Amino acid sequence: MASQLRIVHRTGYRYAGPVGASHNEARMTPRATREQVLLASKIEVTPVAWIHNFVDYWGTPVTAFEIAEPHSMLDVVATSTVDVGERLTRGVGAEWDDLVEPNFTDQYVEWLAIGDHVDPGSELRRLATDIARQTETPAVAATAILDVIRERVDYVPGSTGVNTSASAVWATGAGVCQDLVHLSLGALRTVGIPCRYVSGYVMPDSQPVIGEARTGESHAWLQFWDGVWVGVDPTNNTIPGDFHVEIGVGRDYFDVPPLKGVYAGAESSDLFVEVEITVLSHADR
Repeated sequence: MASQLRIVHRTGYRYAGPVGASHNEARMTPRATREQVLLASKIEVTPVAWIHNFVDYWGTPVTAFEIAEPHSMLDVVATSTVDVGERLTRGVGAEWDDLVEPNFTDQYVEWLAIGDHVDPGSELRRLATDIARQTETPAVAATAILDVIRERVDYVPGSTGVNTSASAVWATGAGVCQDLVHLSLGALRTVGIPCRYVSGYVMPDSQPVIGEARTGESHAWLQFWDGVWVGVDPTNNTIPGDFHVEIGVGRDYFDVPPLKGVYAGAESSDLFVEVEITVLSHADR
């Protein structure tokens, strides 16, 4: 299957008072991959800003911008049109011995690191280790570990914040897509399977009306190494397909937030986010 989608992502801040010296980075432009072709993209910033585009260390397109004049609101609108083709649904069969080769671990060391945000806690680390010992291949282990997480943790919108740790989510049994991905990353890395956080969007309707805009939101899933990068969407219990649009990858959410920055001025602010996703075409290839 192949789809062409248009995404309009609006976000920004309303400040409690005038601010200035605002320096920001937006990661809201779909990246080019083997399965994904960016046809058109623009980012509009209000107030007028000095803008610089680059690709970061992880391969994610970034729009950096600075605003010097005093302002009480920051408004960022990213509009993109992208063709998404069929993605890989399985790897090429990596073996456990492959994952412990020194050259391999050196190459993928950043996708094996268990930082504070993805540390799953002792109980899930033990469960993941037990599963890995009983399974023949990393791919089979990954599937079984993700099943355990899905059985234990419910998707509950608004149940956590961006700084909630993976271990806290495991303890409470509730989280959002970011949390499910963080837990999965920590558990898979515990047993030596390289994996990475994917930031993007997903069409919320599995059978959308062509040309009809739907309210969406930013989404997250993961990719683990099985000889090639294989995607898994733990929130929706599916393999990412042509309704998933990839923005970028990183070790965790904090490598690929849609908008981050600093400013001088009012201490408090309110974040707003609006996402519209429209399927422009959808067909078999």
